[in-house]
Amino acid sequence: MIKLFNTLSKNIEVFKPIDEVVKIYCCGVTVYDLCHLGHARSYIAWDILRRFLIYSDYKVKYVQNFTDIDDKILKRAKEENSSMNEVSEKNITEFHKDMDALGIMRPDSMPKATNHICNICSFIKVLEDKGFAYARGGDVYYSVFKNKNYGKLSNQNILEQNINQQGRITTDESNKKENPQDFALWKKAKENEPSFDSPWGKGRPGWHIECSAMVKDELGETIDIHLGGSDLIFPHHENEIAQSESANNKKLANYWLHNGMVNVNGQKMSKSLKNFTTIRDLLDSGTSPMTLRYFVLTVNYRKPLDFTDEALKSASEAWKNINVALSFFDITKKENLSIEVNETNEFVEETYKDMINYEISQKKIKFTNALNNDLNTAGAIAIIYELAKPLKNFINQFQRIKNLEINTNEKFHLRETFKTLEELTDVLGLKKEEIIIDNRINEDQILSLINKRLVAKKEKDYAEADKIRNSLKEKGVELIDQSPELTTWVRI
Repeated sequence: MIKLFNTLSKNIEVFKPIDEVVKIYCCGVTVYDLCHLGHARSYIAWDILRRFLIYSDYKVKYVQNFTDIDDKILKRAKEENSSMNEVSEKNITEFHKDMDALGIMRPDSMPKATNHICNICSFIKVLEDKGFAYARGGDVYYSVFKNKNYGKLSNQNILEQNINQQGRITTDESNKKENPQDFALWKKAKENEPSFDSPWGKGRPGWHIECSAMVKDELGETIDIHLGGSDLIFPHHENEIAQSESANNKKLANYWLHNGMVNVNGQKMSKSLKNFTTIRDLLDSGTSPMTLRYFVLTVNYRKPLDFTDEALKSASEAWKNINVALSFFDITKKENLSIEVNETNEFVEETYKDMINYEISQKKIKFTNALNNDLNTAGAIAIIYELAKPLKNFINQFQRIKNLEINTNEKFHLRETFKTLEELTDVLGLKKEEIIIDNRINEDQILSLINKRLVAKKEKDYAEADKIRNSLKEKGVELIDQSPELTTWVRI
């Protein structure tokens, strides 16, 4: 059974869907710029959740919105001498490029706020008619003191809350409110800004009401899971709950999941600290998409994730090993070794077949148990490593031994291990990346360098010995010192 940490209850709970289709809503991006590492962390985590639910035989409807009207978008449009729509559409296109590169499945629906204005206005009108909202000079505000349950998600005292945590409240807005904690549902149009017709005059929706309206329109009044970053717990998700439950008299979501924040070298990522990195910049710098994805999966989604050069390098080396295993049939085919992925098993010894099938079934159980435990991706990756190891070891072996013989039982083991590796890495969204093997250093060159290194060590020229070791490692060869006179090697 799947267990998830519910921010609302502050406990790990058994997941019980409302009906046969699991309804999930994920807060999307405000499309004024390229996506950053925080977005990568969040959307990779929720992609794993979605993939695992599907792997566990659940049907899933996954909705993620675009906020395509916002002060930040309008500011960017002015800077670029462009329009709100042009800025939004450009960054929506770039969003898809980044998410596709990271192997993130596209949502079933991606509604835009500007396409839901009528629904938003109707939602606000219900709140106004019920006494939860009030109009002031073309603006409409939600009265938080009318809701006795306000604050139940963030567990904050209403009088002590940082009401402008996201920096979206203006001085003019504060002066119109009955109470400082109240928040905008509709904002009166400003001069030379895009606006929409409404019962309160021309204007545009507040940030929080957009999601409440789109959740209801796309998925219904109560959904299974609501997702987002931990920075959205207050005020955004708190306000969503207040709006939706006041209007609908029903629970908005049964499970609230939030991912931890991203740090860079131990500091919070921010433009002011000049450590702000976009996904595009990182990938353009040479980090492969699957290295980034693998790195995100090494830490539980609820914990902070610290990006450092050392951590990314370590992730790159680890992913390289898995990628080699995923390339098993590409490599063996290129080396003219006759192992076929769909080869018949009729000549495999039954007792051996049963043993291998049992071992693989146990690995699948451990993999599933790890993800069942609040998406323990690190535990799942440990199983991936167990599956990758024999494949990678065999590749090292046959690349070193000419005319290597392999019996039917061994072929079965490698074939079934590969199939399972491919199946389980797909649950994690880890996809094989191209390996350049044509320019690989050959065995004679490796042995020559090993001999040079042994001479250097005898002459106590340890700097030269280390230089040769590092040079070989960069070419995908790991040296293993068995004794002062004997060094073996493996490809990595």
